[in-house]
Amino acid sequence: MITSDDILETNRMITENKLDVRTITMGISLRDCAHPNIKNFCENIYDKITRSAEFLVKTGEDIEAEYGIPIIHKRISVTPIAIAAEACRTDTFVPVAEAMDKAGKAVGVNFIGGFSALVEKGFTGGDRTLISSIPQALASTDIVCSSINLASTKAGINMDAVREMGEIIKRTAELTRDEQAIGCAKLVVFANAPGDNPFMAGAFHGVSEADKVVSVGVSGPGVVKHALEGLKGKDFTEVAEMIKRTAFKITRVGQLVAREASKRLGVPFGIIDLSLAPTPAVGDSVANVLEEMGIESCGIPGTTAALALLNDAVKKGGLMASSHVGGLSGAFIPVSEDKGMIDAVNRGSLSIEKLEAMTCVCSVGLDMIAIEGDTSASTISAIIADEAAIGMINNKTTAVRVIPVPGKKVGDTVEYGGLLGYCPIVPVQNKFSSDAFIARGGRIPAPIRSLTN
Repeated sequence: MITSDDILETNRMITENKLDVRTITMGISLRDCAHPNIKNFCENIYDKITRSAEFLVKTGEDIEAEYGIPIIHKRISVTPIAIAAEACRTDTFVPVAEAMDKAGKAVGVNFIGGFSALVEKGFTGGDRTLISSIPQALASTDIVCSSINLASTKAGINMDAVREMGEIIKRTAELTRDEQAIGCAKLVVFANAPGDNPFMAGAFHGVSEADKVVSVGVSGPGVVKHALEGLKGKDFTEVAEMIKRTAFKITRVGQLVAREASKRLGVPFGIIDLSLAPTPAVGDSVANVLEEMGIESCGIPGTTAALALLNDAVKKGGLMASSHVGGLSGAFIPVSEDKGMIDAVNRGSLSIEKLEAMTCVCSVGLDMIAIEGDTSASTISAIIADEAAIGMINNKTTAVRVIPVPGKKVGDTVEYGGLLGYCPIVPVQNKFSSDAFIARGGRIPAPIRSLTN
């Protein structure tokens, strides 16, 4: 039974501690839109997206107004375009991205994801067309997001795709250089990508999903930090218990929104992703949560252990609150989107190497990191390979979203605004070459733990 104290506490979490529902994301299958003529295919997907998501934004706004729960974004994810558009006789999928952009704007969403390919074990013709189209697609659209899954615990790492994605990221940065390489902020390279993730830029509608689903991504690092402020000097058992209880409450808010959206839209409820997703606002930082545990500045020794506790406790608390937890679910560490992470980089306590270590125990990976524009494609590919290896060996989702900003050097800052925030240029070990390693290509075999049948 919900008591008046519960209601008051939730109100305090919203008004004082920046609790929000980060996104309602509608996943839409495009498999029934296939057509060999790309013009017809684009018309089909525009019609299906606009028809399916016609009331998505209004529904989110109505729920927000009625319950007083901020819902920051409304988004769409679609079947990976490399699959949905495979039958098209064309050498570019840029018109498909433009149709997605047009449809997303027509229904009023903030982002539309799924300009994606799944190539962990090899390429089809559609995969190759999709990947080659990414730079121009992201340069010629505003709200389209792209992702490539090139590694998994079951399949190993597709090093040909790793090599190619370093070059794709560089080309995307160059084509969007007038906007500080914003195209790269809409491009994620995954290992073990989940097909039910509601967060951008990596969301796509998995092939095993229903025709349409509604999923919700919650947030709330500020709520967790506030809860820990009363535990100064307490041991880690009490810290973990407090985080679990707080994550339970946060997830219940997301569950309420998800159920209401599902009912009103007549679309099945997918999952709750209970990830702690920070923002650039003061008081809404995962780094500050770690510092509340006693880490003087995020990135110093002890940071990885603190993050491991946080990530595990969030998952445990969320699982008690909903039977349909999925997506990524944990703690995000995107540099540009987290004021505490930005401060730690500026103080010199947080480096890209420490961030890589932290990705072993948290959700996703090296996220929203601006680097020098002259960083080589092979160095970027090597960063992707390292992160993919962490995901493959540890059977977890990892990802890379780095932004080589043309003309920028260490000491400069780039500003994107909104949830994408701002970021100091983070130093990368670029003195020595990874060229020979990346040039080998082929596949890094799957680990022994992949043999689970």
